[in-house]
Amino acid sequence: MIKKGEYKPHSQLPTEAEFCKTFGVSRTTVRTALQQLAVEGYVYKKQGKGTFVSDSKVTQVLTTTIYNFTDQLTNQGKRPNTKVLSLLVIESDEFLSELFSIHKGDPVNRLERIRYANDEPLQYMISYLPWRKTPGLNAKECEKSLYRLLESQFHLKIKKTNEILELSLADEDIAKKLEVKVGSPCFSLITYAYLSDGSLIEYSKTIFRGDKTNFVIEREY
Repeated sequence: MIKKGEYKPHSQLPTEAEFCKTFGVSRTTVRTALQQLAVEGYVYKKQGKGTFVSDSKVTQVLTTTIYNFTDQLTNQGKRPNTKVLSLLVIESDEFLSELFSIHKGDPVNRLERIRYANDEPLQYMISYLPWRKTPGLNAKECEKSLYRLLESQFHLKIKKTNEILELSLADEDIAKKLEVKVGSPCFSLITYAYLSDGSLIEYSKTIFRGDKTNFVIEREY
């Protein structure tokens, strides 16, 4: 009923007793269902007032799409915003040097960002890019589309990405950044972005709030 729009965002749900009567189930069953909906981000509770419907989740398309984060949120009627937490040049460790086919200790750009929807934190991102291909990366410009910036400033066009999506739980650091409780369900997305010559230009990890995001996978046959 929430998904169909019969219960509008921020509208109050019927009481537990009313749900018991409507569906012919026990109060324990109703309470368990409401708790599960709260964990999944569909409802929230106000102390002493009742249970209310959460705002609609942000839908992210994982497969072939011309729309970036800003476009996708704008098309869903939400106000996107990106904040750069830090942009540092670090020495590559064994893992990063192997990824980017560079020497251990070679410089790498380390970019931390948070993306917002209607001023609520939605994603925490940490990206690594080889410095020799992206020197002089500008933090302010990284608050826009990173891939468009790579193309316009460095003439680096992303050819394809490989992405790995997993479930995770928010630790203390992520909980603070995304303004959720420790242990809250999240999605973890690892991305490998490649240029047309097959070289890796970006390795990133994005943590999505589980209560604010869902994903659509499109396949064409």
